[in-house]
Amino acid sequence: MAPDLDGPHDDGELDGLIRRADLDDLVRHVDSTCAARDWDHLVRVRDRARAAVDTGRQLWPIATLANHRLALWAPAHVAVRALDDTARTFMPGPVSEILAVHHAWEDISPHLPGGHDRSLVAHERALRGDSIGAHEASVLDMPFVPQPWEPAYVPAGYGDDGVDAPAPLLPRPHGTVPRSPHRPVVLDDDDTVTAFRSLVEPWTSQSNGTAQCAVVEGGTSEALSLVDGAVRFATVTPAEALSVLAWAGASGGAHGRRRGLATGRSNAWWFLASFAGITGARPFTPDELGAVVSSLRCAVFAGADETAADPDWSVRLVIEDPHEGVACLLAADDFA
Repeated sequence: MAPDLDGPHDDGELDGLIRRADLDDLVRHVDSTCAARDWDHLVRVRDRARAAVDTGRQLWPIATLANHRLALWAPAHVAVRALDDTARTFMPGPVSEILAVHHAWEDISPHLPGGHDRSLVAHERALRGDSIGAHEASVLDMPFVPQPWEPAYVPAGYGDDGVDAPAPLLPRPHGTVPRSPHRPVVLDDDDTVTAFRSLVEPWTSQSNGTAQCAVVEGGTSEALSLVDGAVRFATVTPAEALSVLAWAGASGGAHGRRRGLATGRSNAWWFLASFAGITGARPFTPDELGAVVSSLRCAVFAGADETAADPDWSVRLVIEDPHEGVACLLAADDFA
């Protein structure tokens, strides 16, 4: 952020900019307000820009920008006011994740009311290494602290203009796998298919993405036989596969709304539990899921001559459960 250059801002100037619906000058006004660290005025910019929509002035981009900057840069006791704004659709990510970027749990927790948002901020801060008290309620029905069998998740970075959340780095598919000469037996596993479609739902409903999921009898070779043409693959660890699933579940694809790493992790857990068949009436435990995940065999794949998919928005995984004799082929793509 820029250093302090300006003093407190004049609401009269703001009113004039609102009346003229001058987007360029309003962006500069937001910039100078942040540079001056005049956070109370930034709240007024947000509220008046949002209210101006009722008069036909399309200033919701300014309200969104102001709320994003408020959550990102304001001191904790003021930053939580970003949760007051119910119109969050066009922010680069969920307010809970943006709040978690620069505000440690010990600083922000005294100012967060109980409920869904507080729990999500706690999850996001736990993924950044903070200790969360045992008394905190979790709306995601999973522990705040990553388990020993999970990867070291990489949280998204946020700046003044948006979010940076690249896909995890994985080995490039290079090897070939013997293809089954027979079409594999595709199983009727609605729970697994539904869980994967839910995981990448913003890619397909809010953007240009496609998603496919199939469960077959056999292993990696049988699953890859579903792919037309020659296939390259590379083995990855279950933790690496989980990192890809969490990244996909956190993102909105190329144009959809980002849901945040905490939600992405939860979606990835649910998908793996669905594939493992432990999502019945009895809640599964982290240790139960971890035992299943640690036994999986995983790989990434790509067509031998594939060039169309944008690698920044692509999931290509095979997940094999050798104990059950089944494997799952996952493919999702989105285009910027």
